[in-house]
Amino acid sequence: MIVWNEFLNDARVLKEAESLQAAGYQVIVYALKLRAQTPRYTTLISGVEVVRVEHLGTLGRISKFLQRVFLFKAVRVTSSVEKKPSGPINKIPLRRRIILVTRRMMTHLRLLRMLIASKPDVVQAHDVNTLVTAWLAAKIRRVPLVYDAHEISTDREGYASFRNLVGWVEKRLMPGTAFSITTTDTRAKFFARAYGIPRPLVLQNRPRYQEVKNTDRIRTELNITDDLPIVLYQGGLQQGRGLHRIVDAAKSVTNAHFVLIGGGRLEDTLKQQSIDAGLETRVHFIPTVALAELPEYTVSADIGVQAIENTCLNHFSTDSNKLFEYLVAGLPIVATNLPEIRKIVREFDLGHLVAPGDTVQLAGAIQKLVDSEELRKKFTLNASNTAKELNWQAQEKDFIDAYTDVVNANYQQSSIGQSVEDTIP
Repeated sequence: MIVWNEFLNDARVLKEAESLQAAGYQVIVYALKLRAQTPRYTTLISGVEVVRVEHLGTLGRISKFLQRVFLFKAVRVTSSVEKKPSGPINKIPLRRRIILVTRRMMTHLRLLRMLIASKPDVVQAHDVNTLVTAWLAAKIRRVPLVYDAHEISTDREGYASFRNLVGWVEKRLMPGTAFSITTTDTRAKFFARAYGIPRPLVLQNRPRYQEVKNTDRIRTELNITDDLPIVLYQGGLQQGRGLHRIVDAAKSVTNAHFVLIGGGRLEDTLKQQSIDAGLETRVHFIPTVALAELPEYTVSADIGVQAIENTCLNHFSTDSNKLFEYLVAGLPIVATNLPEIRKIVREFDLGHLVAPGDTVQLAGAIQKLVDSEELRKKFTLNASNTAKELNWQAQEKDFIDAYTDVVNANYQQSSIGQSVEDTIP
């Protein structure tokens, strides 16, 4: 498998890798090494191997060479983590764009070399930014390619500048995959219609089902001493997720604490927003926590919020990790009324739905749950029961079966080819 991240908090890829490992495959995940403290090689308890390739380091020398060639002042890297440029790619100066693209190309070449050297039986790409590299490795090694499209990247926050390129790549490469995967029915329909392929296998972003004991993790960590309900958002602090509206809702919902767990580009602006509104004592921020520890935080809240906005097709078609994580923790849910989210919340009676981008509705729905312990208990029971049905284990077999079919078909084809070669004088 190949991912374009450090593979430290990628719950979806981890579940897929561990499922395959448990089914008898040896899984190697190739990822990025962006920080000095991130290990280059790791073997997880499950047996999954993780190999990380430096995205800076030796690439810095290439950058300096390019900077000398183009005769402009070197871009200082003040952190070992690559800083993403702000704004659309076409707003970045041409010479810096050349450096950024060259760095990425060199990293992809190193990943490609390592993929080929590992002599894989199957190569799986996670998201479009790894698809070309995985496709090349699969072609060179003459093995099947599997593609998991986590997002609709042709209509996604922050991808407007790459829309045509992404569409071109997926249209040409997805039809040649052994099979493809995505996260919701709406997205599966989109890919099938857009690229003329069989409907991808749908694997929702469900966590593994586990019994989660109640904790006071959030209250203890934040030193919350009163008994006001805790309203939780967990996930990336990114554009289009309704985070400013959640903070705005805290202004009118005065008898609750609001906790945002995660990191991202909006972290500083959200913190400043809460300070400007005088909400520092009731709006709290917790940095990204390890996946293994996250359930302890989730279950210590009282209400889960999913306020994503309808800013693009990718958001319109999502259900998201956090929705299912709230279920496992037994949290009543306040969520945006979009098709995939609505289907789950309404069918299982899990909480309240609100119109996209409507802060008044959002605050009102939260207030209803804050004010009614009886209503919260009802939705908590429904969520806990639903989690026993909508979990990773319930869809794991479909994933393993798809892999088994691909591997068996490839083995038979290889055996036939070898038999033909053996008959040639």
